[in-house]
Amino acid sequence: MLYRNYSEYLQKKYKEKVYRIPINVPVSCPNRDGEVGYSGCTFCGESGAGFESLSNAISVEDQLEKNIEYIGKKYNSSKFIAYFQNYTNTYLPFDEFESMIMKSLRDDVVGISVSTRPDSVNDRHLEYLSRIQETYQKDISIELGLQTVNYRTLMKINRGHTLAEFIDAVNRIRKYDFEIVAHVILDLPYDDMDDVIETAKIISALGINSVKIHSLYIVKETEMARQYTDGEIKIGTVDDYVKRTATFLAYLSKDIVIQRLVGRAPEEDTLFCNYGMSWWKIKEEIEKYMEDNGLYQGIHCDYLNGKAVRKFL
Repeated sequence: MLYRNYSEYLQKKYKEKVYRIPINVPVSCPNRDGEVGYSGCTFCGESGAGFESLSNAISVEDQLEKNIEYIGKKYNSSKFIAYFQNYTNTYLPFDEFESMIMKSLRDDVVGISVSTRPDSVNDRHLEYLSRIQETYQKDISIELGLQTVNYRTLMKINRGHTLAEFIDAVNRIRKYDFEIVAHVILDLPYDDMDDVIETAKIISALGINSVKIHSLYIVKETEMARQYTDGEIKIGTVDDYVKRTATFLAYLSKDIVIQRLVGRAPEEDTLFCNYGMSWWKIKEEIEKYMEDNGLYQGIHCDYLNGKAVRKFL
């Protein structure tokens, strides 16, 4: 096995196919409204990451009903994960946060996944979700946008936080029986292979449960789109992305589940996306590179648990 596949992980855990249902709620981001910044991350468009979501004007209940009816019939599935995907889903009044979670509780929803920023995770959110998990027997996962561990790159993309906030959020979440998912972008123009490797090592050292790997896409009418058009930034080749992703996996702990190898975005919304290739073709190229070079997830994860003193033990 080249890497620990997410669909296989879900199949083993729930004994059947489980599908994630994206939910789009009308939340904002502290990096847009002035709490930590105004213009947002340089790569983030006005619609955030919710390209595949229904309108946030549709209620949580109706979004679940529509998508579950469609996906359930198409894939003959009866178990689902309610995935609060877009923007910062803990950045709203707490009673509204409670309400949106409660509206997602259905018998066929086995888990709730909340996507947010590392600087937007508070103990009160976690304590509430812990009660939901215990009372309603729903598996809880928290998805954190990290992107890179290079704090200089985080500043250049106007992320609004550094590695410290990510570590703090992970430490707080770790007190509860929740899964933690980290989002990373491996081909940011300011990062090199050392940053890719260090990102894998930090994620492994922190005991993150799952990783979503995104390829960088340039969304129209963003600051990064301007930088790209003006020639201020350049994006590497697909071969470079393939090598970065394969190397990332090689240094990543074998216990971490890989939810995604390549990001996706609508062509009409982007100036650049996936090197003009389909996401599955890039996925195949990554797997072929790993096979050709004798790589698999965790092969180079030999740096934990006191590497320097092992010879004495």
